[in-house]
Amino acid sequence: MLAVMETNGFARELRRWRTARRWSQLELALRAGTTQRHLSYMERGRSRPGRAIVLRLAESLELSLRERNALLLSAGYAPVFAESRLDAPELRPVREAIGRVLEGHLPYPALVVRPYGELVAANAAVTVLTEGAAAHLLEPPVNVLRLALHPEGLARRVANLPEWGRHIVEALRALALRSPDDRLDAFIAELEEYVPPLPYGPGVPGYVGFAVPLRLRCDEGELRLVTTVTSFATAVDVTLAELRLEAFLPADEETARILRRRVPNCSAFREQT
Repeated sequence: MLAVMETNGFARELRRWRTARRWSQLELALRAGTTQRHLSYMERGRSRPGRAIVLRLAESLELSLRERNALLLSAGYAPVFAESRLDAPELRPVREAIGRVLEGHLPYPALVVRPYGELVAANAAVTVLTEGAAAHLLEPPVNVLRLALHPEGLARRVANLPEWGRHIVEALRALALRSPDDRLDAFIAELEEYVPPLPYGPGVPGYVGFAVPLRLRCDEGELRLVTTVTSFATAVDVTLAELRLEAFLPADEETARILRRRVPNCSAFREQT
């Protein structure tokens, strides 16, 4: 009975992921190096998959490490990808590397986040993003996406909030398409309430995407910042695979000058675990 339940659970998950990718059975079978007939049997619960084919299917479906572990569990197999605590001794080299990267990015803001924007660590220059924000938005665990778009957070200082906010929401929507999650859907709905509608009319840029700068008002003037995102591309640990380093770069010399004056010769960074 247990084997039947495990197979049916895997069958549901396999169909769900294939449907989310909008692939036919034939397309997924070709990607995974199996036959359409075998795949059909697995999706109907008529064939109990081996561990190797589950891993091939998970990789072919381009699942995250966390999602691959979940698919293995649904088929009755133990997860193969570890999920370490970030403060674990074995991840000390990673923490030190993150610290060096954050320090090396000064005087420009940089931070490390978990999925959905939970702050892990930040350098001293990140104060330009947090100053003036309501205290409840800065209580750990800080969510940098909520901080960015909340009316009591960064949003009230963002000169191009409709465009920049839409960039954040669209990025989360793209993630939700690839990794459906009810919690993420609820979070997106919350953030959408904070973002004003896009302006339309002559002279209004019609773009939304990576090139949208953050135009941030501060005491010294207006900062223009662009964002780069870096990840651990070869990580085989769930925790590391989910970390993202978001680094802000000046889009003009005036922004660079203001930030250099704000954080002279500073190398401290804050960490949240």
